[in-house]
Amino acid sequence: MGRAGLAGCRRRRRQARRRRGHGVRELECGSRILPDHPSGGAFAVVRFGHPPCGRGQGGRVDGRCRTFSIMTWRLCLGLALGLMSGLWIGCASPQVHGLPQGQTSGLVPMPASLELRGEDSHGRGFRTDGVLKVSWPEPWDMTPMEAWLTHAGLDWSRSHRDDAQVLWSHTDQPLGPEGYSLTVERDRVVVEAQDAEGAFRAWTTFRQLIPAVCEQGCPRGFELPAVAIQDSAYLAHRGLLLDCCRHFMAPSFVKDMIDALALQKMNVLHWHLTEDQGWRLPIEAYPKLTEVGGVRTEADGTVHGGAYTKQDIAEIVAYAAERHVTVVPEVELPGHSRAALAAYPWLGCTGDTLPVPHNWGVFKDVYCAGNDSTMAFLKAVLDETCEMFPSEVIHIGGDEVPKVRWAECPKCQAKMAELGLQTEAQLQTHFINEIGTHLARKGRRIMGWDEILEGGLPEGAMVQSWRGMDGAVEATHLGTDAVVSPTSHCYLDYPLRSTDLEEAYSFVPVPEEAMGHEGQIVGGECNMWSERAPQHLVMSKVFPRATGLAEVFWSGPAVTQQPGAYDAFLVRLDALSQRWGFLGVTPGLEGVPVEVDVQPDTQGQVAVTVRPAIRNAGGLVTFTPDSEMPSAEVLRGRVGETLRVSGIGSVDVDVAMRGRKTGVVERFPVAGHLAAHRPLELSYVPSVHYTGGGPQAMADGRLGSLDFRDGAWQAVQGQDMVVAVDLGELKTLEKVQVQCYLYQDAWIFLPKEVRWEVSQDGDRFDLLGSTQLVDALAPDGRQTVVPFVLEGGGKQARFVRLTMVNAGVCPAWHDAATEPSWLFADELVVLGR
Repeated sequence: MGRAGLAGCRRRRRQARRRRGHGVRELECGSRILPDHPSGGAFAVVRFGHPPCGRGQGGRVDGRCRTFSIMTWRLCLGLALGLMSGLWIGCASPQVHGLPQGQTSGLVPMPASLELRGEDSHGRGFRTDGVLKVSWPEPWDMTPMEAWLTHAGLDWSRSHRDDAQVLWSHTDQPLGPEGYSLTVERDRVVVEAQDAEGAFRAWTTFRQLIPAVCEQGCPRGFELPAVAIQDSAYLAHRGLLLDCCRHFMAPSFVKDMIDALALQKMNVLHWHLTEDQGWRLPIEAYPKLTEVGGVRTEADGTVHGGAYTKQDIAEIVAYAAERHVTVVPEVELPGHSRAALAAYPWLGCTGDTLPVPHNWGVFKDVYCAGNDSTMAFLKAVLDETCEMFPSEVIHIGGDEVPKVRWAECPKCQAKMAELGLQTEAQLQTHFINEIGTHLARKGRRIMGWDEILEGGLPEGAMVQSWRGMDGAVEATHLGTDAVVSPTSHCYLDYPLRSTDLEEAYSFVPVPEEAMGHEGQIVGGECNMWSERAPQHLVMSKVFPRATGLAEVFWSGPAVTQQPGAYDAFLVRLDALSQRWGFLGVTPGLEGVPVEVDVQPDTQGQVAVTVRPAIRNAGGLVTFTPDSEMPSAEVLRGRVGETLRVSGIGSVDVDVAMRGRKTGVVERFPVAGHLAAHRPLELSYVPSVHYTGGGPQAMADGRLGSLDFRDGAWQAVQGQDMVVAVDLGELKTLEKVQVQCYLYQDAWIFLPKEVRWEVSQDGDRFDLLGSTQLVDALAPDGRQTVVPFVLEGGGKQARFVRLTMVNAGVCPAWHDAATEPSWLFADELVVLGR
């Protein structure tokens, strides 16, 4: 290097220190380290002379160390020479900080074809230093890409195609629906598409190739792996239903959701805008729809409301269109219309003034199908809807329409006689046909839930199948198109224990029996109903399950049904999650994080072990006894450890993922008692949907929770429940208890009698006590767990028998009047000694 080179190197180091103002760390021999030198390593500066003194060196005399050995000098000199040689090498061959590296491991959905190019698969592909020249065909609107490049801090410009580093070009070569090709080379990225829609899908792939950190900015540039991608869509319609009626959601939130969907190649926002509990759609001809129908008073007296303006809707539709997402509005008819009836009572059969309901469920008051004024109202509403939404498809609901009012309504019965209709189901088909004909004149097509098939398929209607896949299969056989969103895989409002990410990812949207017919399954949707999900909970419910379904709908079974596909998807999901972190998207867990295992222990006690149910799950476990169990103690442990529980209480798990707290607390009600895991006799066969986990469910030590779908409850419809337990030997009874579920909107009523009997020999039973509920069928809007407790009074018994008498059919005031009610129970608890 020579002295001039060494002096220049030293001078540059001094200038760099002054310019950057680095902090320094002292080395024992008097050197300093500049930890963030551009070389990427520690930059050492050696200072010759006396080393700094510290404790153990004998103190200082006149500013010098009192003792300093020759050996220490030799060590420092050797270190200094070594560091100097390192400096010479560093100055002769300066290193540069590596740029952020892009990767293919975060691509979701998985492209149809992805080829890493030889040695360049290690990331040695395209590189930019922050300056980027981009070219695309003039007709294509690339606004989202332009905005992203600017937000990332890149110095980009639109250039001629010949000198573009990122070239988007039109091709006439067939690439498949929404298809594109994307090739990353050393000096260029080349994208080909047949149209702007395919180009945008390519942009979402390109964006996922770019390092996730660039979502917050990477003005210094980035590197991409050399790769060749060919891709196209499996299904044409890939959507999310967003229910903004049960809980209103801000326009900005709707846009955020559109962004998240578009990044994963979803192309439909099915926007649920009218419902029993709220009308959110602005209709100038009928302003009370939002003024009255858009506001409800909750059970606790608080008010929930909100409505969109036409400007809100115009901005959201335009925002979605830039991202090639179609907004399909849903105007529910003829059912789910209580908010409209609250605003304009004459729309219903009775004309009664009704409030906007605050509870959920299905209501018997619907639009009057025999009233010509009601039909005129709906046509006017749909006319304004078509002005706001350019989508070809208008969703009209058609689901869950009780026919009780129509059967009693003179106008509806007169309309049926006039048209020669035999059933109210046929009246609904006529009603929807008239709506469909009106919209067809405007160049629109209706879509409805699968109930619209019940009275005969309305002409030209698309079918959305939610009660399984049968509706979609029937639609294809009838020659019409269908969209699938069965509750089994696609209902994202369902808890994870009902539908987790793995279940969603396993969905096969086009079964064999739907193939080869004139009609086709053209798409799928995931549904986000918001009864129990206000805005702040929605993102964590939608993602990551919607991400799995996005891959199902875009990539299809060629990807998702391959061996090991789900595990490979999870790896890519982890990489995508880094990007979500920068975007402010907070996804939920991929499944129920932990599960509880309750095993028999000594009688009166159960062994409770909480185990991880998904990868990386752990956390702290606490058993807290109920306040009525003063003798029971609080127990603590960790996931994987066993707690021995006596008495009634709950096991709470403070869930951690990869050792970090998530803020999620899983609660499992449990009970260690004399009857736990003792032999049972049942007088009934539980519903296949609510077995409680098996024949021992009524005495397995695990109690049902506030979620009646948690797998712990046993249930029957229209029957009584009788359970008898053998305690094995005479026991002294202190207390017996059972809990039942109450949720009348779901047809779940309390029993009208709970009766306890005891026996010493199993043949002769004596009455211990009973509870009569004379008002079991009276209206009760609660959704709760109700315990039935009886003191044992020190009674001696070996056998305990519990009888719960079903309340009967749903009463006349109920929307399911005359239907058999449900009885839910868990568990037969016997406390004593």
